[in-house]
Amino acid sequence: MELRGGLLRESALHRLNHAHNAMSDFRRNFAPGGSFFFTVNALERRSDVLTRHIDALRDSVRRVRQLYPFAINAWVVLPDHLHCIWTLPPNDADFAVRWRLIKLLFCKSLPKTERLSRVRKRRAERGLWQRRYCEHTLQDEADFAAHVDYVHINPVKHGWVKRASDWPYSTLHRYIERGVLPANWTGGKIESVIRAGERVDEE
Repeated sequence: MELRGGLLRESALHRLNHAHNAMSDFRRNFAPGGSFFFTVNALERRSDVLTRHIDALRDSVRRVRQLYPFAINAWVVLPDHLHCIWTLPPNDADFAVRWRLIKLLFCKSLPKTERLSRVRKRRAERGLWQRRYCEHTLQDEADFAAHVDYVHINPVKHGWVKRASDWPYSTLHRYIERGVLPANWTGGKIESVIRAGERVDEE
């Protein structure tokens, strides 16, 4: 795949899209200009690949946003998975291409040292990400607020820190800096977010 000026060439993007479309054999809710909550898992449970290579992940997201813009409303990166909320531009519902490219660029930035299953070897796939991810279309302001809180409390939920503000890889710090949330924020109304993003292991 060719690169020019730090951006993927459009022809390469189109080839990539056609090659990967056949892999999506499950239904998703595409709402143009909508806001979406995502859970994306690393393939290996208890891996630290996402935080260990946080700069590569950030760069992959930045490069994709240059070609396919989206607003980041909330994001948290844990060692083996991430949660985030995006809002897409009006008349745009294609979050799938954005995730494909983020995953691809992240993989291309790292050496091939991960363990590969026979299935992945046969398909010539990397062993860094789960193929699928969880997506939820946010329905209203209450749903949006509940999922933002879920994103930010997640490091506490998983026992990585005692206070959400102690986790470095979170947009909570942006909310605190802007005065939206206090520095000692301990969680909001997340009762409506049930089993959000529970991981399902795959080969």
